[in-house]
Amino acid sequence: MNDDAQILIARLLTHQTLRRDDKMVKRALSDEQFRIEVDKRLLESGLKLLDNVYADHVTIALHRNVEPKIFGAKDIWQNNNFGLTRDGVALLVVLWAQIILPKRERQETHVTVDDDQTDMFEKDAPIPRAEDTSIGISYTALLSDFGDKLGKKTRMDMNLGVLAKLGFIERRGDVILEGPLLDLMMDTDVLKERIINGALAEVFKRAPLAAAPRRAPAEAEAANDPVVETPAADEAASDTPN
Repeated sequence: MNDDAQILIARLLTHQTLRRDDKMVKRALSDEQFRIEVDKRLLESGLKLLDNVYADHVTIALHRNVEPKIFGAKDIWQNNNFGLTRDGVALLVVLWAQIILPKRERQETHVTVDDDQTDMFEKDAPIPRAEDTSIGISYTALLSDFGDKLGKKTRMDMNLGVLAKLGFIERRGDVILEGPLLDLMMDTDVLKERIINGALAEVFKRAPLAAAPRRAPAEAEAANDPVVETPAADEAASDTPN
């Protein structure tokens, strides 16, 4: 068991994320004793396993208790998550609001991209995978609606590139899709309240910019900084422009 825990942690450190349907990840999510061992080994290094039933991946991040010892006073690092500038953080929040919150609603009501109706057994059915419920947004529409508030095209393109490199988003032509970390590293409980009742309330209430299924062919400033988990492996963040 100890060797398996070691291998799982090493794989997460190496690959940053693993799919929930990975054999060892499924064991960590279903085998209580194995999960206890994994959590214990991670905690000894100041780390924790991040997962939620709405995401298709899991990852590891720094435990909140060690963040001040790593980064210093909270107000120093909170405003510079992942080395993103303020317009980059605002873009991240807008993308999260436009992609993740609607996806959560579809998952909770058991509606997939290919199905606009729920069935009579929906309460007994498992939550649909993110892959089947996540919908992308149009880059063209995003630029039209938010370009002036998020640094115009050059800055927005740069920040989108950074977010893609960090694993928050994926880009397929004109479509911006959920990346493996977008629904893992953001604190949904805190952000949802801020967005629905805060600065992005009007953005969230209106219709999506332009939707496209996640399985598409391969062809403003936020009122509060998002609560973002700090990844254990931060090589990508260290390359992010300040």
